Amino acid sequence: MVQSRSPPLSPTTEVSCETRKKQKQEGEQEQEPLGSLPEGPLVEILSRVPYMSLCRFKCVSKPWLALCSDHQVRKRSPQTLSGFFHCGTNGVQFCNVSGRGPPMVDPYLPFLWKRYTIIITRHCCGGLVLCKCWKSCHSKNNEYNLVVCNPAIEKWIELPHCPIESSYLTKEYLGFDPADPSRFVVYALHLREFTEVTIYSSDTGRWTTVQSGWVEGTSLVVGFECVFVNGTMHLMTKEPSVVTVDTEGNVWREIYMPENMTGSCEDISIGQSQGCLYAWCIGNLNVCQLAVWALEDYASANWTLKHTVNILELFGRHCRKKDEFYKMFAIHPDRNLIFLTDGKEKTISYDMDSREVHVISTSGEFRDAQPYIPCFAELPSDGH
Repeated sequence: MVQSRSPPLSPTTEVSCETRKKQKQEGEQEQEPLGSLPEGPLVEILSRVPYMSLCRFKCVSKPWLALCSDHQVRKRSPQTLSGFFHCGTNGVQFCNVSGRGPPMVDPYLPFLWKRYTIIITRHCCGGLVLCKCWKSCHSKNNEYNLVVCNPAIEKWIELPHCPIESSYLTKEYLGFDPADPSRFVVYALHLREFTEVTIYSSDTGRWTTVQSGWVEGTSLVVGFECVFVNGTMHLMTKEPSVVTVDTEGNVWREIYMPENMTGSCEDISIGQSQGCLYAWCIGNLNVCQLAVWALEDYASANWTLKHTVNILELFGRHCRKKDEFYKMFAIHPDRNLIFLTDGKEKTISYDMDSREVHVISTSGEFRDAQPYIPCFAELPSDGH
């Protein structure tokens, strides 16, 4: 029996085979992120990675893209401030907190345009956004729908008609805590003369009207000076003070601002960071001294002065001109980092610990800026 033998491999052929073998092994490893690590522990590891890091990991390979896009991974990954919704010359815009790269969120909320013809962003809280939406440009009696949406997963819920009469003095506020994504509430009230507050709860799916427990004559600030923290809505008044109401409309309270904040201070506002209510103001119109307080003792309503700084120095200026306007519009929810704008040329972040300043935008278009923290949990009730 004649047996055939293959000719001996040349050195070049051996190298070529070795190269193909190596490429095959690398391809197999690429199919399994982090080598042979089982998927369970890998998902657990990635679930603890911040969302912005997950976005970068997607660029590694197609398997990484699929894994980092998995809903279970994204839903459990720790979230932090991603950027701000704000008003610009072209309507609502979004700026990343880093000031770099394309917007992480499309501020026009394209997934809503399939159903509505006019969309106005009203309030952002946690990872949810409250919008006023019209199904037609010719709606009778200006009829619109209140919609709560989650831009991260492109889902939304249309709320039932609000019983409070709509006017330019009617304001709606959204209350949502990412730490408890199973529910949200919406408060609707009149900013000038009100004796009642109407509250929508996702638990019941309906509105409830309750008698106001605040002092008669309380006048709220027109704008987004509100904070939802520890299951309670905090609203700024013209006093100035902070009035609060819980999600059930049972507990009402008024918290007075620090004594040093009243008088010559301007741009008084509130925010929340690390589970604490914060308040700040700019005093001395010429020097532009910013003071930041924290309500560390919530029960006794005693404020603690956390930081003071000259805003002009942060913007690299020696004096304030007549037409210049400075505003601190937000504080980071997890760090001692604040955000300021001059309303025209520059928007910056300032670390109160390291005293470092970073420019996040060469635009001052940060009017009514609202922090956004992505949330990948499902909406707490049936939605689209």
